[in-house]
Amino acid sequence: MSRTRSRWVCQQCGFQSGRYLGRCTDCGNWNCLVEEMVADDRQSLDGGEKGLASLGPCLLESVCLGDKQVISTGLPGFDEVLGGGLVPGSVILLAGDPGVGKSTLLLQVSHLVGQTCKVLYVSGEESVQQLKLRAKRLGIDMSGILVDAEQNVTLIEKHIADADVQLVIVDSIQCLYHPNLTSAAGSVSQVRECAAVLIGSAKSAGIATIVVGHVTKDGSIAGPRVLEHMVDVVLQVEGERLRQVRILRAAKNRFGSTQELGVFTMTQRGLVEVDNPSALFLGDRLSRLNLKQAPSGTAIIAGGEGTKTLLLEVQALVGTSPFANPRRVVNGWDLNRLWQVLAVLEKKVGLSLCRHDVYVNIVGGFEFSDPAGDLGISVAVATSLLDRSIDPGLVFIGEIGLTGEVRPVLAIEQRLKEAGRMGFSRALVPASNLPLAEEVGQLNVEGVQFLVEALTKAMPGQVFAEKMRSSAALVPSWVSVDPS
Repeated sequence: MSRTRSRWVCQQCGFQSGRYLGRCTDCGNWNCLVEEMVADDRQSLDGGEKGLASLGPCLLESVCLGDKQVISTGLPGFDEVLGGGLVPGSVILLAGDPGVGKSTLLLQVSHLVGQTCKVLYVSGEESVQQLKLRAKRLGIDMSGILVDAEQNVTLIEKHIADADVQLVIVDSIQCLYHPNLTSAAGSVSQVRECAAVLIGSAKSAGIATIVVGHVTKDGSIAGPRVLEHMVDVVLQVEGERLRQVRILRAAKNRFGSTQELGVFTMTQRGLVEVDNPSALFLGDRLSRLNLKQAPSGTAIIAGGEGTKTLLLEVQALVGTSPFANPRRVVNGWDLNRLWQVLAVLEKKVGLSLCRHDVYVNIVGGFEFSDPAGDLGISVAVATSLLDRSIDPGLVFIGEIGLTGEVRPVLAIEQRLKEAGRMGFSRALVPASNLPLAEEVGQLNVEGVQFLVEALTKAMPGQVFAEKMRSSAALVPSWVSVDPS
């Protein structure tokens, strides 16, 4: 008979200690070690050795893939993020903030997959009555979905084997517990052991499994990082509860790219995929394409996300600051990159921003991280400071270097085609990206080499060299200033 002993486990990183520590020596967090009673040997958890079925070494070319290699979820955007669909035997971790729509999305997937395959929905957070109420509200056909409100992972494993299903959804991993562990559900030991049981069951029987995970205050997945290493795919559902837009991204994917994303909107009937995300994020900006002027402090940027190209409107507001340290506020973009762009505008272009507050917002609540947005954000800040308007049909694509040059970006033809499809007429792109390898329609593409050149083309008649006469040190080497 195995003995049990006490150990202290960090709930953030999984570090183990034989005694209590106020501060974890591995991750540095305070008051995160919890006492747990565990068995000395691993075999005591399951009553014997447990793992994937193996017949020893074999040739890779002799491995049989089976009849059905991918199971479609019925949502094209979801399939695209997964890399084509659900792979039998794969384990997917789906995480997101509370109320963002994880359970709603998975209930819709259960309905669509249940039309062709057998699905088991394991709910550790809700009763079967609550699941039925939500399914009725969403208008879901419940005839092909098996439900199980169980939290004991050993019983869940038995139910999966008895039900003979092709897809298992577990909502959520933090609610499950292993009866041979004395720690509370959601602790590091429980999460790790429950995940190991589910992964072993999925791999040995070839069952696609989706597991819901909670997130912490900073948006990272709760529990030790070992959970993310154990699964095959890690998906993140992003979005605020007060906004209708939901973004599905892949942080890890063993079966496809992590650059793809799915855009959904939350409705009374659940999550609905957006066929044209650019039109959604641009909104009424498209109605102003035929006008002569766009409001100052606005610009359009084109971001490449996998096989999708999103056109986004960036807004900037620059005002005089009453404080010695002006504010720099940004929503949807990297604050450190904004500081870099502002430094280039002040040093290489000569715009005085050291006494001004700068606010930058990516319209629509989208989190944008592509460096190709540097040029558009620079133009938005400059037009807000100078109170100048630009052509509403102009798109900006380019990365800004510290010396003021406009650096090339990837997938330039894909971005330009999307801009032309949405009705834009001009585009300022890095000169090093020209000539283009493909035709982009009637879009007038102009190459720029430096930021000051792009600002001059965006705001005709604005002479930036004259603004720098008072300080010769601010004049870039490529700008010729008349001594007179």
